[in-house]
This record gives sequence, C-alpha cells and structure tokens, in this order.
Amino acid sequence: MTHTKFLLPEERIPTTWYNVVPDLPDGLPPMLHPGTKEPLTEADLEPLFPAELIGQEFSTAREVDIPGAVLDVYRQWRPAPLIRARRLEKALDSPARVYFKYEGVSPAGSHKPNTAVPQAYYNHRAGVRKLTTETGAGQWGSSLALACSYFGLACEVYMVKLSYHQKPYRRALMETFGAAVTASPSVLTEAGRAALAEDPDSTGSLGLAISEAVEAALKSGGTAKYALGSVLNHVLMHQTIIGQEARLQMEMAEDYPDVVIGAAGGGSNFGGLVLPFLREQLGGGRTVRAVAVEPSSCPSLTRGGYDYDFGDTAGLTPLTKMHTLGHDFRPPSIHAGGLRYHGMAPIVSALKEADLLEARAVPQTACFEAGVTFARNEGIVPAPESTHAVRVAIDEALAAREAGEERTVLFTLSGHGHFDMQAYTDYFAGRLQD
Repeated sequence: MTHTKFLLPEERIPTTWYNVVPDLPDGLPPMLHPGTKEPLTEADLEPLFPAELIGQEFSTAREVDIPGAVLDVYRQWRPAPLIRARRLEKALDSPARVYFKYEGVSPAGSHKPNTAVPQAYYNHRAGVRKLTTETGAGQWGSSLALACSYFGLACEVYMVKLSYHQKPYRRALMETFGAAVTASPSVLTEAGRAALAEDPDSTGSLGLAISEAVEAALKSGGTAKYALGSVLNHVLMHQTIIGQEARLQMEMAEDYPDVVIGAAGGGSNFGGLVLPFLREQLGGGRTVRAVAVEPSSCPSLTRGGYDYDFGDTAGLTPLTKMHTLGHDFRPPSIHAGGLRYHGMAPIVSALKEADLLEARAVPQTACFEAGVTFARNEGIVPAPESTHAVRVAIDEALAAREAGEERTVLFTLSGHGHFDMQAYTDYFAGRLQD
C-alpha cells in the first residue's frame, strides 16, 4: 500500500523533551545580566519566570520529563500527522520524496501550544495569576491565551501594531480565549510611550512588544510573570516533541531525511523539528542537512552579527550570544509577522557557528508563490511564516530534479493561514513588495 499520512498511535506520544545543550560541540555562552553584564544566575530570572522553567533554562539534563497534566492537553492534537506531499512531488515532476510535519492541527492552528501549555502549567503550579507576553502574527498570543484558559490564568498580550491591524481575526481569537490584547507600542508602559514619542506612527516590532510585556510583568507587584514564545532554551526544548514524533514517523515511512527544513524567526519551530535529528548526528549517527529559512527583510542568521545583544528594544532582558541585527532594528512591514525579530535563539546561533546548519533568506513574494503552489496541490493554506519552509522544500525538490537524483526532504508546516488570508489577497492583487 502506498501511504500518504503517517499517524502515531496516542500511546506513542513522547513523554520527555530533548535538551540539546549537553550535546552542543562548544556548549552555550552564558547569558549576561542586563545591568552588571555578569553571567546570569537562576535568581536573576525569578521576577520573570517560575522556578521550574528557570531550572529548565539552565538545565544540562539531556531528557526532561513532560508532566502528566501537559501530556493530557497535548493529546487533544498530538501526535500530529506526518504527511507525504505526493501531489506536490508530481506537480514538480521531482524524484524527491517530500514530507511535512503538520502542526496546524492544534486548537490555535500552529506549533506554539507545544510550549504555551507547559509554560502556563508551571506558572499555575507556582501560584501565578497572570501571564504577560508579546505576539507578532498572533500565533503565539492565541496559543498562550488558550493555555491560560486551560489553567485559569489571566493573559495580557502586547501585539505588534502592524499585525494588530493586519490580522484582526487573530486578535479576535485571543480575545475569545480570554486574553486582553493591546496594540504595541502602547501608552500603557514606559517603553511604549518612549517609542510613540519618537515615532507616533510606529508600527512596532517584536523587540518593542517584548519590552512592554516584560515591563508589565516586572511592575505587577509579583502577581504576573512573563512568557516568551521562542528564542529561550526551555522554549526550544518544549518544541522538540515535533522532531521526536517525526523521527518515529519517518521510521513508519521506512525513510530518513537527507534535508530537514524549518522557518526561523526566533528559532523554536526550526529547532523543534531539527534538534532531534541532529541528536543522532551529534551522537555519531546518520547525518542530515539542516536548513533554517528566514525573511530576506529580517536576515539575522544570514546577515546578522554573532554577538551579545538584548532580546528586546528597551534593554530590559538578559544579554544573550546570538545572531542579531541589533535590538533597535526596525523590521519592514512584511506579512510574516512571526518572523520579524531582530535576533535568533542562542541554540540555533551556536549550531550555525558550528557549521551544523545552513541558513537561507528568501523574499516574501517567492514565499507566497510557493505557498499557493503547495495549497493548490496539498489542500492546506500555509501561514505566511510557514511558506518560507515550503519555498525551500520546493527548491530542494527542484534541485533533485535537475540533478536527476532521489532526495528525501522533510519540513515543518508550522501553521495554517486561515487567519492570514488578507496576506494572500494582497499577494494576488500584486500589493506585496520584497
């Protein structure tokens, strides 16, 4: 029988997350305190995160148990399907075998609940009453709003103003799940007021929205904590459930990827798929090419420097060693709002420095072209962020055709684009610019 969809039974859902830190060839440079510039301690993060998440951020354990309460929520949509894109292969007339791990089956429509649920759970256990956060396209904000509703927490979201107006249905989804959503920059925080004083028409950025969310948590009097949807070690670790499932499903397909691909803004979706495959390589097993795909308008991996930088615009967050365009970088107003971030996860940055991954930057019109090709053949409309991975997966399949060789391509379709149809409307109308 020719299979197209590979479904793991529920009882095979992974019960641990994979922490790549002990396997990194040169380890990770320490985070630095934003004031003293000394190596960060666990105590320094206590105003922002609960103890269990801080422990995961500093952990050198290779495996971390997934709590039963988190697994109970995961089972609503996990294990997520692995699908072979047979119609796309045929349309491209390529000998490549193209697979995608589809994360759009979650209630929020993306991979983001994989970390939102455990973050809300650990905060709930710690007695926290509210979580503050930022969101670009709204996928993270809606995921955290959903997770907070599961565990009885209030949720306050600072949404990049450009996306706030571009994506009203993402905002409505967050509000439906119970979140309070504010366009960033706002007048509610010092960081927001300063940005508006400098530029009253500012469309915002993820870095600025992070500053507002962090400030709101720090000034809450201890009733609120902050939650981040990408970049940090514990966030990438939570996302490794994607790649762990994919490895088991590739065994079901009796295949193994030559290349694994993920869109990369902060790095959690990319890391979630890639790290479990690199685990085998780092242990002396089979090798893969890992390709991180970013927007050419926000090219932190391909054009940014590898240096210590703040994760936010106002300089409230710890300094991390990462590929960065500078924390005051103002990204252009592209539709892939989830990728409009100035920096990259320290783990992903370290892998790039160790030559364990490739990075490609692609313009948004080429991404939407690929997204439309994928939708017309596979029936799923990708989120604008996900079209970046689709673009390079198609390019890899076309390269295999030109070379006349078989090639197994695996990518994450990190979310559907049902709340992003204005972006496709603009693409068809010729209003998108690179």
